[in-house]
Amino acid sequence: MKLKNLTNWVLIIIGISGIIFFSVLFFIGENDKTQKVIYVQPTAIIKNIVAIVKPTSGLPIRLIIPKINVDAPFEYVGITPLGAMDVPKLPADVGWFNLGPRPGDNGSAVVAGHFGWKNNIPAVFDNLSKLQIGDEVNVIDEKGATSTFIVREIGTYGSKGDAANVFGSNDNKAHLNLITCEGTWNATLKSYSNRLVIFTDKE
Repeated sequence: MKLKNLTNWVLIIIGISGIIFFSVLFFIGENDKTQKVIYVQPTAIIKNIVAIVKPTSGLPIRLIIPKINVDAPFEYVGITPLGAMDVPKLPADVGWFNLGPRPGDNGSAVVAGHFGWKNNIPAVFDNLSKLQIGDEVNVIDEKGATSTFIVREIGTYGSKGDAANVFGSNDNKAHLNLITCEGTWNATLKSYSNRLVIFTDKE
């Protein structure tokens, strides 16, 4: 009974933190068309959740998306000193938010990748918008196990859109949500106008 109550509280906290998490979300640019995906969020709440929930899946090593020829290594990203979600350093890498669930564990694991890198250098999520409902996304972990996810929903959000459901889930199932930029490039603000989120469910 105590374990069930603890699980319910964790789900409640995740839901609340997800709403707060995306109350301020925006993209900023860096060096021409290199942009970062920024998620301002309650650091203490997220850390407390991770301390309570014990992972069962291995650490993610590679992200494979056959439809768009993605085979990318993972970087593990956390929170910047300004309280924002960090992003992968390299354009060909993806960044797993390691203060949330691991891909394959219950909850919403979140992975960010770059789009539209400077000097026309290919970025890992340049073609993420080509994914369709029913497409497959695979994560290989450190143990060599593969978790397969199926695209359920595709969402586009403006800089002030409410995207609280990207980080929060309460269905006791495993999800993997992929995030990148899209839309019109604003040279003055050095940012794209929208963010693209691919919602997937573990098969």
